Amino acid sequence: MKWQWQVLGAVCGGALLLGAGILLGHFAVPQAGGGRDPPNWLQDASRDLDEKLIQDFMGQVDSARIRENLRVLASRPHLATTPGDKALVQLLRQRWQDPQTGLDGVAEGTYDVFLSFPDPTHPNSVAVVLNGSRLFEARRSEKVLTPDQAQEDVVPPYAAYAPSGSPQGRLVFAHQGTRSDYETLVGLGLDLNGTIAIVRYGGAGRATKAVVGAEFGVAGLIVYTDPKDINDGRAGENDTYPNSWHLPPSGVERGSYTESFGDLLTPYYPAKEFTYRINESEIQGIPPIPTQPIGFEDARTLICSLAGPEAPAAWQGALGCTYCIGPGFRMDGQFPSSSEVQVSVYNQRVIEKSANVMGFIRGSQEPDRYVLYGNHRDSWVHGAVDPGSGTAVMLEITRVLGKMLKEGTWRPRRSIIFGSWGAEEFGLIGSTEYTEEFSSKLQARSVAYINVDISVFANATLRGQGTPPAQSVIFTAAKQVPAPGSGTGSVYDNWRHHTNRSSPAYGVVPSLGSLGAGSDYASFIHYLGITSMDLAYTYDRSQTSARIYPAYHTAFDTFDYTDRFIDPGFTSHQAVARTAGNVLLRLADSLVLPLNVSDYGEALEGLYSVAAEGQVQADLAAHNISLAPLKAAIDQFKAIASDFNQRVMKLKEESSPNPLEVRMVNDQIMLLERAFLDPRAFPSKYYYSHVLWTPRAAGVPTFPGLAEAHAARDWDAVRKHLSIATQAVESAASTLEPPA
Repeated sequence: MKWQWQVLGAVCGGALLLGAGILLGHFAVPQAGGGRDPPNWLQDASRDLDEKLIQDFMGQVDSARIRENLRVLASRPHLATTPGDKALVQLLRQRWQDPQTGLDGVAEGTYDVFLSFPDPTHPNSVAVVLNGSRLFEARRSEKVLTPDQAQEDVVPPYAAYAPSGSPQGRLVFAHQGTRSDYETLVGLGLDLNGTIAIVRYGGAGRATKAVVGAEFGVAGLIVYTDPKDINDGRAGENDTYPNSWHLPPSGVERGSYTESFGDLLTPYYPAKEFTYRINESEIQGIPPIPTQPIGFEDARTLICSLAGPEAPAAWQGALGCTYCIGPGFRMDGQFPSSSEVQVSVYNQRVIEKSANVMGFIRGSQEPDRYVLYGNHRDSWVHGAVDPGSGTAVMLEITRVLGKMLKEGTWRPRRSIIFGSWGAEEFGLIGSTEYTEEFSSKLQARSVAYINVDISVFANATLRGQGTPPAQSVIFTAAKQVPAPGSGTGSVYDNWRHHTNRSSPAYGVVPSLGSLGAGSDYASFIHYLGITSMDLAYTYDRSQTSARIYPAYHTAFDTFDYTDRFIDPGFTSHQAVARTAGNVLLRLADSLVLPLNVSDYGEALEGLYSVAAEGQVQADLAAHNISLAPLKAAIDQFKAIASDFNQRVMKLKEESSPNPLEVRMVNDQIMLLERAFLDPRAFPSKYYYSHVLWTPRAAGVPTFPGLAEAHAARDWDAVRKHLSIATQAVESAASTLEPPA
């Protein structure tokens, strides 16, 4: 990693010399009407994006190569820091150092990170017990249904960071394990103290199910995936993989049970050997009680035997029985009514070395401006979809760009940094440690971050997420990429057909989702305020109710699964590679950054309109709280953003625009996102500083601080967060004003 920054430092020195030359040249070059052409260096500095080069790039993206990439990537399990993961580190290095298709440089950044693994000598278990005897035990591993699953280094299902212990108690069904679900059980007269709760995925974060359950006295937690939520109700072996894409009955979703991201022992600091670490007892947001996931075939055995009242209608699932809430088992069921459930967990918490692999292409004109593209490398098992599909796409993008680079036909205007992040599955660790270690440089120099984690969930339509300025460049790229399949039209057309919204400025456009904290963009946007986006192909929501692709985080996420059911022919992978690569080239090569600041005005109006209508507005008025200052700030932002865009248009119309003016405008665009950061806005939330996009605990889609304060009926906090939001909008507007 030091190598990377040394190279960047050297080229930045060159940039300073270039700047000095620009200053001298500004006065030496004859003005308009002087009868002389601008010097070559000025023409080079003013050169804009080459559209033919983008078409050439997209034409070289090969679906067969992406397929072969994935076959290699998913050939063995590669859980973070294991031999499979280390082998992929070497694969990335080899590809990016290839003499014909490699990049300018490659480096590794290694961190000593806090991880959690099951004890190989003491397997975790879920069992029905009576008087010391085990009457039933859930499977400890998934069934092997295809040859590519048959490997010894498949990690057994477990809940990462769950503590060790063997609690035993009467079983209760707590739906999705949300606070309201536990409150419902208490309201129905259940005493949850000392019970074992079984809950299904969805509704709340993995760790939250355990954290909240412990508050209600639950002693141990079992988590499963209900076929209603993942399989459209299909639960039989004939209806599931390998006969369809649906999750088999033995499938178990693994996962990191944390409420925050980054290395848990070193918040805000890179996890180096010398770094101060907090005590494990100080970690917040991990399960305080033993927790273990199981497959829905075993969940059926437990839930369908429960006694007690019938669960609410919304809690019913697709296990083939009426769900009851317990506690304990019914008299006429499979187990004696006095039987209890024991959850035995023997997880080990360790510190291991995890590597990021960084690839670098040096910029020709602005080497000190970075466009970043990232995808994590580690998986829970084979990880063909998550994250192999994204890594396969990244490798194809870098192959084509590397070939162009080595042939001398292209070098980007700005520097490009590719990141293969380590230990993402344990809480976005690799990318977060990277942003912590290089926070000052990244904040000062980063134009944007492109994330492609799972590149293809399914093959129906593009799913774009990002901050508002990214919308324009994503739309432009998507319009140039043919939609895969037998139909006609572009990726943009297909996207707009599947998910759209009405824009006051543009009419009907595809819906660009907002960024939460589900992948490696989290620290870039929430911590550093870098314009970020995430691209993937996904399924048609009108055809399935699955919350995610069914084999997610299971031993069935294999190359065979992807090849036969996710994207036969890999044309959707190709479409994502073309779209993401197109976006990357536009950000790296455009003279003026293709990020539209005015689109933030529309987003601000959307957030404001929710607060200015309905119950929120009525409550604010009842407490004499005015939204007028916020509205005035938004109107001011929109006016200044419009004026800024006019200046940009005039600059782009010039045949040889002043490079200093171009640089100044680009810096304003680049720094706009940073203006919405306030590190004091959410003091209890690690890394969350973005006033607009910090994830909301409340369901009202308005400014997050306002939404949560309103939900808590804390009117003093409402006033505080209105002030924070207003100040952030005013600060953003001032960023776009002409310099004094």
